[in-house]
Amino acid sequence: MFNPLVDSFSLLKDSEVEDKLLDLKRKYWLTQNPSVRDQIQVIMNMYAEEMHVRSAQNMQKSIDDQQSGLDNLINIS
Repeated sequence: MFNPLVDSFSLLKDSEVEDKLLDLKRKYWLTQNPSVRDQIQVIMNMYAEEMHVRSAQNMQKSIDDQQSGLDNLINIS
């Protein structure tokens, strides 16, 4: 999904993505305008998806690191 108001996620650290999502949630509940809420919800979904993707990548990297560590322990001669 693309939104011209959202910067590239690759420029943000994990903590910045989380902070932005929390800020958007706060703003969502502060506004009473349904159109604005819809737009905030779309952007919140984009940030939440980015957090999910990053979490999955970190988990896969952790699994790969653990598996490669076991390969070094097994010595077949």
